[in-house]
Amino acid sequence: MAIRHQQYIGKVKQAMFHTQKTGRKRVVVSTEENVLASLDLRHGEIFWRHVLGPNDVIDGIDALGKYAVTLSSGGSILRAWNLPDGQMVWESSLQGPKHSKSLLLTNFKIEKDNVALVFSNGRLHAVSGIDGEVLWKKDFEAESLEVQKIIQPPGSDLVYVVGFGASSQFEVFQINARNGQLLKHESAPISGGFSGEVSLVSSETLVALDSTGSNLITISFHDGKISFQQTPISNLVEESFGPAVLVPSSVAGIFAIKVNAITIFIRVTGEGKLEVVEKITNETAVSDALSISEGQQAFAFVQHAGSEIHLTVKMAHDWDVNLLKERIRMDQPRGLVSKVFINNYVRTDRSHGFRALIVMEDHSLLLLQQGEIVWSREDGLASIIDVTTAELPVEKDGVSVAKVEHNLFEWLKGHLLKLKGTLMLASPEDIAAIQSIRLKSSEKSKMTRDHNGFRKLLIVLTSAKKLFALHTGDGHIVWSHLLQSLHKSEVCQQPIGLNLYQWQVPHHHAMDENPSVLVVGRCGPSLDAPGVLSFVDAYTGKELSSSSPVHSVAQVIPLPFTDSTEQRLHLLIDADQHAHLYPTTPEALGIFQREFSNIYWYSVEDDNSIIKGHALKSKCTGEAVDEFCFDTRELWSIVFPSESENIIATVTRKLNEVVHTQAKVIADHDVMYKYISRNALFVATVAPKASGEIGSVTPEESWLVAYVIDTVTGRILHRVTHHGSQGPVQAVFSENWVVYHYFNLRAHRYEMSVIEIYDQSRADNKDVLKLVLGKHNLTSPVSSYSRPEIITKSQSYFFPHSVKAIAVTSTAKGITSKQLLIGTIGDQVLALDKRFLDPRRSVNPTQAEKEEGIIPLTDSLPIIPQSYVTHALRVEGLRGIVTVPAKLESTTLVFAHGVDLFLTQLAPSRTYDSLTEDFSYALLLITIVALVAAIFVTWIWSERKELQEKWR
Repeated sequence: MAIRHQQYIGKVKQAMFHTQKTGRKRVVVSTEENVLASLDLRHGEIFWRHVLGPNDVIDGIDALGKYAVTLSSGGSILRAWNLPDGQMVWESSLQGPKHSKSLLLTNFKIEKDNVALVFSNGRLHAVSGIDGEVLWKKDFEAESLEVQKIIQPPGSDLVYVVGFGASSQFEVFQINARNGQLLKHESAPISGGFSGEVSLVSSETLVALDSTGSNLITISFHDGKISFQQTPISNLVEESFGPAVLVPSSVAGIFAIKVNAITIFIRVTGEGKLEVVEKITNETAVSDALSISEGQQAFAFVQHAGSEIHLTVKMAHDWDVNLLKERIRMDQPRGLVSKVFINNYVRTDRSHGFRALIVMEDHSLLLLQQGEIVWSREDGLASIIDVTTAELPVEKDGVSVAKVEHNLFEWLKGHLLKLKGTLMLASPEDIAAIQSIRLKSSEKSKMTRDHNGFRKLLIVLTSAKKLFALHTGDGHIVWSHLLQSLHKSEVCQQPIGLNLYQWQVPHHHAMDENPSVLVVGRCGPSLDAPGVLSFVDAYTGKELSSSSPVHSVAQVIPLPFTDSTEQRLHLLIDADQHAHLYPTTPEALGIFQREFSNIYWYSVEDDNSIIKGHALKSKCTGEAVDEFCFDTRELWSIVFPSESENIIATVTRKLNEVVHTQAKVIADHDVMYKYISRNALFVATVAPKASGEIGSVTPEESWLVAYVIDTVTGRILHRVTHHGSQGPVQAVFSENWVVYHYFNLRAHRYEMSVIEIYDQSRADNKDVLKLVLGKHNLTSPVSSYSRPEIITKSQSYFFPHSVKAIAVTSTAKGITSKQLLIGTIGDQVLALDKRFLDPRRSVNPTQAEKEEGIIPLTDSLPIIPQSYVTHALRVEGLRGIVTVPAKLESTTLVFAHGVDLFLTQLAPSRTYDSLTEDFSYALLLITIVALVAAIFVTWIWSERKELQEKWR
């Protein structure tokens, strides 16, 4: 069974180089996925890694003696990690009187102890680097005080805590770092106020912006005496400008501001005067200062220029000296440079060399050294937000060998290398080339369809607005594309990616067309922000077309209709409940108008606990004539009383799910008919008090209600209340059943419940004579408006784990039995046979029920260690599980994603329609040969015997 497991870390926020003369050279990074990791500087591989979880956000990392320390959970937890192996050495809990900004300052010496100074929760702590003990703490309880920096002048026992107070006061606290005693407190008002971050240019000088962003304020606090100096930015920059923004950095004597995308570097002279040293019009990222020798600091800035980036390293005290100036050509479009971190090393000629770690807009991580990209990591794949699939092209016959191998020379070269390898004459470079050729020619990584349908493309969209195509054979990236349509611009200030949809899926008769996907985005977090649509070729990653910001996109409804080019019709609902048809072609409009009266959808308003049903009314009646825009009408609404129920989960069936048969044969050869409806919706609500965390409410005050609703009529088909239960709810809807997971407060355990719905109106279809004469009603049309005669069967079971995600296996024809795929809190995927969640299970099943396969009833669901799909591996930060049917009916592909990616094949009913991988073909061949030989020998014997009989 093919298993692919890829480990990532996410977008890097902070980096700390660990490059002592002895030992491996590494960099310790923290990321936006709350991962702390140590990477090898030679190849970019992960040495060790810790995923701290979504509720433990890393605020800062730094070196403390021989340890790396992290500040997380809003400044509440300080941890020390051993650098070689990543083991946690100690952990300190830092509480305080109020919530505040978190700041970390390390390597302050008290006697022989390296001490970390931490400001968090309105309190300054001094923490021992040996055992994490809090040596002293000092409260800053003033409600309006916003501490901006902790500053320790070199070689001094003093610490300055500086920040802004009420009425635009600048506050300076001088503290004895050995015991936390307050030595001096000075404050001074400034008329213009302050905004944003501050930049530290020396141990006693800060630069800030006033509240309008048009004046720079230089603040000096020598020996506690505060002095201000205001400089209008218009005095420094001649061009017209908007509000300025300080670029966060900490370089002695120099700071940078951004005005209208222009980066301006400004020097602060000894008298507090400001002097512009350089203006850069390209997008620029600036690094923090790096001490390269006693009293000397270097810093880097990276400019983005087309397909190149320019890396410049300068001395902080001498702008005219370039320590390094390099131009690096990017291997592919990765967007703008987001962050840069630098590290120095000593060359053989005793001069300083520099390496730069840069974080790109697409969340990738690159190491630059000597004008080249040494390695890169595609860590955008740690933040996948949606997944779809595309079939690979059909392998065409009659293609020449030379064409397959690109050209004849490459073909001959490949065979020569293989010959050298066979004769043991290959150099290490030749061996690497041979391995590369073998990988390319491997069956698993072929870029064509296979007979069983195991080879496909997984198209994934990341939070960085980048698309990747992953090959299911070996997990490699076939192509990647940073969407230009979702790039930040004047008309689209805060672009976000939302979803992926299959736009064009050509059949065999139209294979000249490549399949394509639709990417839906939005220019901001609110529902009424303009939408952005992009159409991307699934084989090449090329953006075929895109729309400039259009109407808002509140909901996307893929319709079950396609046009003559196999483009699927989609209905996009905007925030004003207008429906917009895509593609905008006369043919699509004609198809749509024929089905106009059969199109229904629903919307869920979580905040108001309302579910509404909608249908189309007429063409839009606005000022602008748009024949692809339609007004809608509200058909029904279900308003859950806000004082008793809040919606916490909704789930419906997958649009492409295949149901093999509506009939289910039960014991005694009786037949039950599944209630199969694409319009069924599962809704879970909880009591308002139970909306918080588990255990925040008593069982008497908590209840969970599960509904199955018909979305065409708004009719509630089934309702069940679980008293004393609480969310979160994870649910999956398949065929005629729904399984949902929640917490039972009374039993102090998790539970899983199942609801199965059966159609009683077809119960008289058991007469064989009627079936023969065609008088049955199996093929009679079903209308949601006719009141369904349904019965439900339900059952609840205890389940030992909390659940992050839940999915169900899907196969090509729907014949294979189903398995539930459960993402556990341990970031693993468990496969649980649906038979364990059969509501008809009983303590003592009859013989007929046992023959049917009903398992005897137990109060809890079994966790069989062999049922873990992920085996011993973990999918850190697990967020979603996607199943994709293969052509082979017994097999489904399972893709789990989080910070890591995991892909495998699963056969819920074993591989009943194919031979296993370990099947002995040699033994089969020997058996066939032996049988043929035996037949031949026995034929000769029988001929001889017959001849002897005739001679008698």
